[in-house]
Amino acid sequence: MDTPDTAELPQTADEARNPLLTALGERVRNLRAQRGLTRKAAAQAAGVSERHLANLEYGTGNASILVLHQVAGALHCPLAELLGDFTTRSPEWLLIRELLEHRSEADLRRARLALHALLNSGASDTARHGRIALIGLRGAGKSTLGPLLARDLDVPFIELSREIEALAGCSVREIHDLYGATAYRRYERRALEEVVQIHADVVIATPGGIVSDPATFNELLAHCTTVWLRAAPEEHMGRVLAQGDMRPMAASREAMDDLRRILEGRAAFYSKADLTVDTSGRTLEESLRQLRTGVRQLMDRPAT
Repeated sequence: MDTPDTAELPQTADEARNPLLTALGERVRNLRAQRGLTRKAAAQAAGVSERHLANLEYGTGNASILVLHQVAGALHCPLAELLGDFTTRSPEWLLIRELLEHRSEADLRRARLALHALLNSGASDTARHGRIALIGLRGAGKSTLGPLLARDLDVPFIELSREIEALAGCSVREIHDLYGATAYRRYERRALEEVVQIHADVVIATPGGIVSDPATFNELLAHCTTVWLRAAPEEHMGRVLAQGDMRPMAASREAMDDLRRILEGRAAFYSKADLTVDTSGRTLEESLRQLRTGVRQLMDRPAT
């Protein structure tokens, strides 16, 4: 049977506590209560003093990441849950997360598609195969191959970045500088929704970071046939520099390392595309031929 907590700290009316630390402390207390642990038992399991844990729970102690890791272990929860992972906010989230944990990528993909169908009343976008969205990092060939593919399919070509700028009334760079990344993502989502609503047949060149926002990427996957134009990091960089854009080199002396990390971080999302076309070491004609053939097969259109 639980024993009363000890070492509680006195609170004063004018005590100012950091909201982030206060919320963290509340989560620690709630998780400890759910596990049926006294503060003393939790502190012992975490290898910290009871007073240290009390400070943490009342939002008056700024614990190190190592201490938080130890407390999470004592409470048998991931560190992300301790820090406020939104998938812990309700029993249903927790149960769904448990069902999905340790599943393969193939199983997770099937689950995502089933959930999408369920939450959209089983409806699917019949125009999805008519909209071809090219994804990938800058320098992959989206703006070059996109118009050529659109001409081959006799459909419009749209560069989503230009649609974003039209909505915002300023350049992409100015959106980021004036309003920040969050505002940019809102414009990106709105631009995609408008293109999807207006066009049943179209080729879209998307910004390289569109996969960074799950809501927007879900929208893209649901309403477009996606093609990942893939290339080696060196080719990405070379093509960007060949276009006269020196910003990658000016921004960082370790630009290639940065680019590799970005590509590595996004590859798992890009790989969700319906088709992957590797443009590394290929001429424009070779890449277009492969892209054209693959897209026509996905659209069930005969090659001409």
